[in-house]
Amino acid sequence: MDVMERIKQAIEGNDVILFMKGTPEFPQCGFSSRASQAVAACGSEFAYVNVLAEPEVRENLHRYADWPTFPQLYINGELVGGCDIIMELYENGELKKMVEEATAS
Repeated sequence: MDVMERIKQAIEGNDVILFMKGTPEFPQCGFSSRASQAVAACGSEFAYVNVLAEPEVRENLHRYADWPTFPQLYINGELVGGCDIIMELYENGELKKMVEEATAS
């Protein structure tokens, strides 16, 4: 399967998915660590892709949504953004609402 199709299926197949460096249990960069902690603090399970373990995804994800950096959070198939946006949404309470609405169905 083409890498772009794999990315699309991962995003469309999960209500909340975080493309990050490392895993939520063992993040490999500070941005991924903060982002995964913020998403986890919203209280719902979420999918993740370790882009360090998937070099094809790491090399091509920026083409999918025209976003150059990691982590990248998608909710209901839409790009939310990277670490700064995730943290801003978490701090103002919006991220929790977004995650809860996405995972309620």
